[in-house]
This record gives sequence, C-alpha cells and structure tokens, in this order.
Amino acid sequence: MRYEIRVDGHLSQPLIEVFPELDHVTVSGQTLLFGPVVDEAHLYGLLARCQSLGLRILELRQVPE
Repeated sequence: MRYEIRVDGHLSQPLIEVFPELDHVTVSGQTLLFGPVVDEAHLYGLLARCQSLGLRILELRQVPE
C-alpha cells in the first residue's frame, strides 16, 4: 500500500528525518509525505509520530501503486 500524508507548513530537515521511510515534497505551504506503508500498524505509527510532533494533518489518503 502507498499513502500520502499532507501536513500544514514546511517541515524542517530534522522533522523530515523523523520519517526516513517516506519521501517528501513541499507545495503551497504544505508538506506532502508519501511512500509505502507495510500494514495498519505502520500507518498508525506514522500518525502517532505526526501527533507527537504537533503536526496538523490536512489529508491522508491511500494512492494506487
């Protein structure tokens, strides 16, 4: 499964490094994190990381492989 997580704002390099398994791109004041998610536990772990860092998730979606 591949997912995209769109968060508010530009993430600094140290914040990007918290998500080593994901690629990223910054667009219009938002950061898009994207990449493979192996299972539901991995997805919930990514969401927990976002929450612990205080990131505001704008969108989460599964994308075709």
